[in-house]
Amino acid sequence: MPRVLIIDDDAELLDNVNQLLTEEGFEVVMASTGADGVALAKARSPDIIVCDVGMPGMNGYEVLGAIRGHAPTRGTPFVFLTARADREGLRAGMNLGADDYVTKPFILSELLEAVQARLRRTSEIKSRVDAALGADAGAELAASPPPASEQRAEQEPGMLVLAPPMRELYAQLQQVAQSPLSVLIFGETGVGKEIVARELHRRSARAAGPFLPLNCAALNEQLLEAELFGHERGAFTGATLARPGLFETAEGGTVFLDELGELPASVQVKLLRVLEERKVLRVGGRTPRDVDVRFIAATHRDLEREIAAGRFREDLYYRLNGASFTVPPLRERRVEIAPLARLFLARACVEQGRSRVLSLAPAALAALEAHPWPGNVRELRNAIERGVALCQGDALELEHLPPKLARGEPPAAAVEEPLADARARLERELAELERRRLLQVLEECGGSQATAAARLGVSRRTLVYRLSALGLTRPRK
Repeated sequence: MPRVLIIDDDAELLDNVNQLLTEEGFEVVMASTGADGVALAKARSPDIIVCDVGMPGMNGYEVLGAIRGHAPTRGTPFVFLTARADREGLRAGMNLGADDYVTKPFILSELLEAVQARLRRTSEIKSRVDAALGADAGAELAASPPPASEQRAEQEPGMLVLAPPMRELYAQLQQVAQSPLSVLIFGETGVGKEIVARELHRRSARAAGPFLPLNCAALNEQLLEAELFGHERGAFTGATLARPGLFETAEGGTVFLDELGELPASVQVKLLRVLEERKVLRVGGRTPRDVDVRFIAATHRDLEREIAAGRFREDLYYRLNGASFTVPPLRERRVEIAPLARLFLARACVEQGRSRVLSLAPAALAALEAHPWPGNVRELRNAIERGVALCQGDALELEHLPPKLARGEPPAAAVEEPLADARARLERELAELERRRLLQVLEECGGSQATAAARLGVSRRTLVYRLSALGLTRPRK
């Protein structure tokens, strides 16, 4: 069930779009301000974002900038809603990284078509990634196949089960998966705790039900309560409709609470009540509702130390800790660095429009295997994606990796690049990558803009605006 985040200050429009997309089988998340929309994007990991341009406070352009500046949401499809389809405004949106736009007023079916088109494009990219991985990374995995019981876990995106600590972890998952126990997952930032949680869900008796993740650190207290417990109409400003929360939406499935250690004290109390009574009371509501969900939570914090400091409830800790697992850091799973790097390399090449998967130069691989990876799997993925964006040849070389890897510097010696400079550099790199991709596709399509737009998964007018924004001459057939 694809998750769509709708951001608009028009309550009536939100209600209409929510009703339409829900009837079409989407899970809808709504925000009435730009700031709330950014927070929900980080907390709920939507499959696509639809956002109004003209909103008070944080406007749509600022929302898009924040979305593209946050690594986990950088590639999320983004569609603008705009009442002013002027050339300069649209060009500004496309330059920031919007994928498409729908002009207000619009027919609801037009918005539905735009959403479905972007999701089809994402699905096509995923299919191409899977094919690339089958041809490239699959050969690496075949050299040392895991036990039959771990074959499926091997294929999970961003997680490989090759190192002995990971084999042991997944063997323990199998033992606990079928039980109704709540589970706590510990591990450093970026090790892949959510991937482990998803695998636990897939192996459980609730696998046919929904798996709904929530990053507890991304939301303020009011939004967090509304997302978890739901709210009744009029419970707070902007609550124009009654909405179920995660616990109700995940009926028969699993709720994954990431960054559990960041829960405010008031929310900890309400969560404990849900765990004890298996009932949820919506914000502004009076009648508790039964819920049937399994709880999996994750944190990078030492919860026992948090309990001693008075920042986390001891009774909640024991309620959630029916079973616990610790995901080992990447530096303790070095045998997985090379196959993970090739997996991310194949995926990045497809997502960035490469015609073939790059090879990994020996010097670059040696640098990857020697690095301590304080940011773990997430840091490795970001390094590979950056390298693919910079590489103009057929192999990812040492020079394409972040400077601290190329120089072999320890993490403490690395100097962080200012955020504004890093964002500007990234925008230049992406613009150059997009320019090359557009020229390549147009050449392959004989200059036909309509054919090129269809291949790229965008509308023809979007293609025209991107060509203009990048200073490219519109070709003749």
